[in-house]
Formats: sequence, structure tokens, C-alpha cells
Amino acid sequence: MLKLLITCEHGGNKIPAVYAGLFNTEQELLQSHRGYDIGALELYDKLKSLADKSFSSSTSRLLVELNRSVHHKSLFSFVTDSLPEKEKEQVLQKHYYPYRERVEELISDLTMIGHQVLHIAVHSFTPVLDGKERQADIGLLYDPKRPGERNFCRAWKKALLEKQPELTVRFNYPYLGIADGFPTYLRRRFSDGQYMGIELEVNQKFALQGGDQWQALQQTAKKSLENVVLSSRRGDSGE
Repeated sequence: MLKLLITCEHGGNKIPAVYAGLFNTEQELLQSHRGYDIGALELYDKLKSLADKSFSSSTSRLLVELNRSVHHKSLFSFVTDSLPEKEKEQVLQKHYYPYRERVEELISDLTMIGHQVLHIAVHSFTPVLDGKERQADIGLLYDPKRPGERNFCRAWKKALLEKQPELTVRFNYPYLGIADGFPTYLRRRFSDGQYMGIELEVNQKFALQGGDQWQALQQTAKKSLENVVLSSRRGDSGE
């Protein structure tokens, strides 16, 4: 049986009070796409009713980057990278490991009793980076070597375009699905038959504009995901 897990690693830009002083001069940065994934938490809230289990974080990625491996050079931002190693370890123990371990333990528990887990990690991307406009409305990130992920993304793209043909939906854009990230880490722990990790990347232009277009996109994402998951579950049961 397919179980749906939905997460949002960059939902907010909150800084715990004990570290607030580090960010006194970085308030503008915290409000930008570098502080959090604009619109991602709202979209996550829209989708999570579909999930068997969901997890989100509202702590800014500028404190610690939940979507990076523990030894990645960008685990800590330029603001927190100068912290003493002991304080960095405290950040990890309180804000990094608990989140990631809850997700991994859930997947382990579900796969141990025979379920396959579909993990949708909800993210968003800035419309323009380094002066270059991103050419997509939605990106679906996956590992091309894993048939389950590849087939699911093909079906999801088709379902998205059936509902909103004007959308530009691209695979492994604006990032590669095999780049360092939480799903990439989890793929090393679980087989394709146990785990499918998809990162949903939505252009922040929709959330920034708000209004009907943003609401329509959220509804399209939800209905299309619901339909493809239902179809996958029917396939599991042999119907």
C-alpha cells in the first residue's frame, strides 16, 4: 500500500530567541527567498490533508539548512557558520536532527511493515536568480535512475497540464533531483520499492502576486496529486 508523506523544510523564517542577536542586521535577508521558501508553507497546508503523515519546519534555513546533509558546506549560513563548534552542535541537536530523524523513522516504520512511501517535499524557488529569469512555473525533482520516481513524475506532470495547460512544468529544474537534499539522503537508506522522493518546486512569482492565479495553482497541485496518488494506489491493489 502506498503511503503519502508530505514535508516542508523551508516553511518559515523564524529565528529562536537565543540566536536572534546574530540576525539583528539581517532582517531584510530573512524576509527574502534566502530566509525561507516564499509560499511553500501555504502550499504545504493546502496539500497536507492528502497525506497519511506530514511534517513542516518554520525555522529559517539561515539558522541551519534542513535540506542539506550534515557535512554539506552550506549546512550553516554565513550568519551561523562562525559559531563555535559546540554551539553549532547544539543547533543541530535541537533544530536539525529531530526533524530529519522523525521523518526517517516514520519511513522506516512504514516500510518495515510492507508499505511504500511517496515523499513529496514542498519547496519554492525565486523567479530570478543572479539576474537570470527561471523558465518554469513548476519543477518536479527526482532521481532518473529510480523508475518509481520517474514514472510518478511523468504522471503528475500530465495531470497538472490537464488541469492547467498553460503551466510550464519541467523535470529536474531549476535544480537536479540528485543534488544534495533530504530525498537524496533518504534514497541511500531505502530502495525504490520502499521509497519515492519527489521535490515539488513552485515559482515564487505566484505567491508574491497572490490572488486568483496563486489560489488556482494551489488547487491544481492538490487535485492533480490526489488523482495520481489514487491511481497509484489502485495499481498497488491490482484494480
